[in-house]
Amino acid sequence: MERLILNGVWSINQTGQETQYKVTVPGSVLSALLDAKAIPDPFYRRNEYQTRELFRNNYIFQRDFYIKETFLQEEDIELVCEGLDTLAVIYVNGKKVFYADNMHRTWRIPVKKYIHTGKNHISIEFLSVLKFMDEYVYDENKEVKYTAAGAMKGNHLVRKAHSMFGWDWGPQLPDAGIFRDIYLEGWTGRRIEDIQFRQHHTLAEVQLQLKISFSCGSACEKQKINIIIKEKQTGKTTARTEAVLGNGTTWESTLCIKDPELWWPNGYGEQALYKAVVMLTDMDGNVLQEQQKTIGFRTLGISREKDSWGREFAFKVNGIKIFAMGADYIPEDCVYSRITKQKQDYLLECARKAHFNCIRVWGGGYYPSDTFYELCDEKGLIVWQDLMFACNVYDATDEFLENCRNEVQDNVRRLRHHPSLGMWCGNNEIESAWSHWPGFQKETLNLRADYIRLFEHVIPEIIKKDAPDTFFWPSSPSSGGCFADPDSENDGDSHYWDVWHGQKPFTDYRKHFFRFCSEFGFQSFPDIKTVETFTEPEDRNIFSRVMESHQKNNAANGKILYYMSENFRYPAKFDDLIYISQILQGMAIQYGVEHWRRNRGRCMGTLYWQLNDNWPVASWSSVDYFGRWKALQYMACRFYAHKASSLTIEEQRICLFVENETAGKVRWKSTIRLKDMDCKSIAEVKSEGSTAPFCSGMAAEMDFGKFCTDTGDSWKETVFAEGSVTFEDGTSTHNVEVLLPYKYLALKKPVIEKYAKETDGIFILQLKSNTFAPFTELSFKDADVILSDNYFHLTGGIHEVQIRKKDILNSTFKNPDDLLQRLKVRTIADTY
Repeated sequence: MERLILNGVWSINQTGQETQYKVTVPGSVLSALLDAKAIPDPFYRRNEYQTRELFRNNYIFQRDFYIKETFLQEEDIELVCEGLDTLAVIYVNGKKVFYADNMHRTWRIPVKKYIHTGKNHISIEFLSVLKFMDEYVYDENKEVKYTAAGAMKGNHLVRKAHSMFGWDWGPQLPDAGIFRDIYLEGWTGRRIEDIQFRQHHTLAEVQLQLKISFSCGSACEKQKINIIIKEKQTGKTTARTEAVLGNGTTWESTLCIKDPELWWPNGYGEQALYKAVVMLTDMDGNVLQEQQKTIGFRTLGISREKDSWGREFAFKVNGIKIFAMGADYIPEDCVYSRITKQKQDYLLECARKAHFNCIRVWGGGYYPSDTFYELCDEKGLIVWQDLMFACNVYDATDEFLENCRNEVQDNVRRLRHHPSLGMWCGNNEIESAWSHWPGFQKETLNLRADYIRLFEHVIPEIIKKDAPDTFFWPSSPSSGGCFADPDSENDGDSHYWDVWHGQKPFTDYRKHFFRFCSEFGFQSFPDIKTVETFTEPEDRNIFSRVMESHQKNNAANGKILYYMSENFRYPAKFDDLIYISQILQGMAIQYGVEHWRRNRGRCMGTLYWQLNDNWPVASWSSVDYFGRWKALQYMACRFYAHKASSLTIEEQRICLFVENETAGKVRWKSTIRLKDMDCKSIAEVKSEGSTAPFCSGMAAEMDFGKFCTDTGDSWKETVFAEGSVTFEDGTSTHNVEVLLPYKYLALKKPVIEKYAKETDGIFILQLKSNTFAPFTELSFKDADVILSDNYFHLTGGIHEVQIRKKDILNSTFKNPDDLLQRLKVRTIADTY
């Protein structure tokens, strides 16, 4: 097999216009025009809207390529397009060879009869999806009226990432182009078309079943297949087999893997990976084609056992039910060719550092690259994989269904071997929407029937055939499909938005005991340095036109202020308002996660909305577009720790809980203290004990009723509750709760002592405050740094924070004194 790569420099022009620009493929209209400085940054101020109008035009990508005579001697030659976005007419040497209409598919197009030796030419015209949507004619009783919040009308008509048409966190920038690899592939005889692995585990071995499918030309002579299974890290061969192929188009075999190392999610064990090398050779052993797949040995599925509350929904890995901890992922950029391995690695490493064991690929974006899943394999992140359908009504014509059928098959076959792949989910929120969203109730019964046809028949049949060992879930949220109470709290997964959209207080989380909460969220503004990239000084008011243009959820800036008014005093400066918004966000998500972790067994997972952004924006993310950590990301490091603790205050009781998400019993010593604003202890309760594996329980409680008097609760303004747990391995946790909202506390301006030293390439900061200093923030105006801890409470003792040099992202510190001089410390009391 030979491959001729067509990536690299192409030219691009608007159809009917002579001006051409260079574009590096993978690339797009936006990447080309931005590189040429032909358009302003679409993320700056309100440039989004003028940029959007560019996509009412068609664009042509073209280049020359050269064919050697030996390549043309191959029996079959195909043009392989791994990512065309989206409506694309392909011409080779002036002749139309194909029309592509789905960015989620890999296209293989026979082109041998169109090419010749020497110089050849390829051009791809990308047609305007906006024109297509405007001109689309529905069949009778099939017109779709509903449009998702923030999106452009008609986005459901095109198999293109829905969020490229806008969402309630993203801009309307429906880019076009070649966003993944493009190449010519030539072969004679057989070509490996598909490789399927299935695992059957017994006590000390795994039976690895392989099924390889081939496409065969007329010259399908005798050839061999050679399979080698190696440990990925050491290269040690653990199994191999070889066979002479017959005349069929499939070949099957079973390999026995003795005592394999198992793959585990982050925090539960090692991520043991193996490499499966599949080689097609001639009878002399010369390799004609080779494919390599990363695999891992594990059992992984969803437990749906019935219990006293209903039916559980829990990831079960190698026989152990785990509590899923993570967030929902969206595409990292609006320009998809800018989503590099480096960017994906950074984001997923942020997730791993925060103790995530799961990540949900949301259905309104795209199917990420192979690299994304390889990184999830390596980092132990179970992937909840939505199919790319979200918050939409679909007109399921026969043509549309066939397109979707091929799309799902392409991606299931591409991704199913990854050990991190935990489940397939049919769509985001559509079953729930058909059940009760007002906008969906206006749609016709024909369209409702189309939903059942697509998500309860067509897609499940493909999953059952091509990935029979992977759990399939029809929608999220759902209790199993067929519109059987998809929002049930006692069965399946749930999305909960009464906190935020419904403006309920954080305490409302504790009224709900979901079996698995796969979406819940709270907004904040991004870091001031991020805001400065898209604003001028006069824009820096949250109700300016520019700031509201970078807030896609209707009236959400006012919602942030509402929650701020319930919890904090109004900040004096714009920068302080951003800081407080991030504190609010972290508090909200922490409140929910801690409650559901305390109820482990009944609830078995939380995935907050959302991990990341696709542009600089006010949103629900914990990591902003530039990779800067918000307060929530730091708080997730604490509330998602495998050994964690939490405090609750109800009536006159303070309770301290321990959550143990490890396979061993943990022993601990705990303390609850009631302290005054000078961090002096007023009352104290100590206890010691243990928490069983994969359990949570109360460690200690304090009754503060004796402090209550007939004169009211003004004393609560001057105290706070502190809980600490020290485990037998020396690690510890620290929690703070207040008896009144922070806005009522008699906080004093803290004087914070700061020390720094450097040891083995790590800067160590030590901080101590003379008074209670809640949500202490450490930052650097001229550097982006990931710290070992941030947005913590100083309660009298010394708090240590570490900075690894590799976590100083765009600057350096000469020495500890340089670090201290550039360090900025802020607490709640500094904001008013």
